[in-house]
Amino acid sequence: MLVKEYRICMPLTVEEYKIGQLYMITKHSSEESEGGEGVEVVRNEQDVHPKHGPGQVTEKRIYLSSKLPSWVRTFVPRIFYVTEKAWNFYPYTLTEYSVSMLPKFSVCIETRFENNNGDNNNVFGDTPTPPESVKHLDILVDPIPDKHYKETEDLSHWVSAKTGRGPLVEGWRECTTPIMCSYKRVQCSFEVYGLQGRTEDFLHRNIQDILLVGHRQAVAWTDEWHGMNLEDVRKFERQTQEQTNLKLKSTQNNNMAAASIRPAFSRSISVTDELSLKKMGVKTLALSEPSTSTTPRSPVRLHSTPE
Repeated sequence: MLVKEYRICMPLTVEEYKIGQLYMITKHSSEESEGGEGVEVVRNEQDVHPKHGPGQVTEKRIYLSSKLPSWVRTFVPRIFYVTEKAWNFYPYTLTEYSVSMLPKFSVCIETRFENNNGDNNNVFGDTPTPPESVKHLDILVDPIPDKHYKETEDLSHWVSAKTGRGPLVEGWRECTTPIMCSYKRVQCSFEVYGLQGRTEDFLHRNIQDILLVGHRQAVAWTDEWHGMNLEDVRKFERQTQEQTNLKLKSTQNNNMAAASIRPAFSRSISVTDELSLKKMGVKTLALSEPSTSTTPRSPVRLHSTPE
């Protein structure tokens, strides 16, 4: 199990971000839902924690088949999803991710929000995270994948008409007011011999990208949610989730209907030599080759249809 703590500052207050977080998650989930993939909300209801008080519990299914490597898609169902369970007792939240077909896989994210610039070294009040496992993420200068970049979300150009904040400049975390920090303790576990280390590192790299993109968007969209109260953002959440769920279900049903009339799965594999076939687990027969021929052997082409 690989544990890291990420600290992400924003030019907001903790009270403001209570609304901004809900708005950002809802809008981001809707934007990512297309082509039968995205986020479906299956549960969203009030709950009470004995220590943290009243809050909200949600359960989501995150469909992402096309985002998997091609070799993985061979072994997973056509409609594949990750289950996300979240307990939001703001300013404390807990989120867990699991995959039913991978019982040794899990991700747990524990979060606390405070009005400071990330200088609390024991924010969770138990065992401080070792300094080498703490990483400060800067929503202004830290790189994100090119596919997620939008000029409208570039905080070096961002100015909020409602709050008068922005743009951010280098070193902003030391001089900006207000400022808050999202402290996230992330535990990734994939207990499969030979794959654990690489997979857990891969998960942390992707989680880091997601955290940077999400917190950038929460700030960039400030004028869209600033001024909303909890009732307003919950209404926006319900309406958007209903639309997103309908869009997902409709596309998935169409995809399944189309799949049902397709011919049996077949594929062509081109290989140039017997060694390539053996690496793929295909038994071959010795092929004689005329000694007088100077023409290169043509690739052997296999057409396979699983029974």
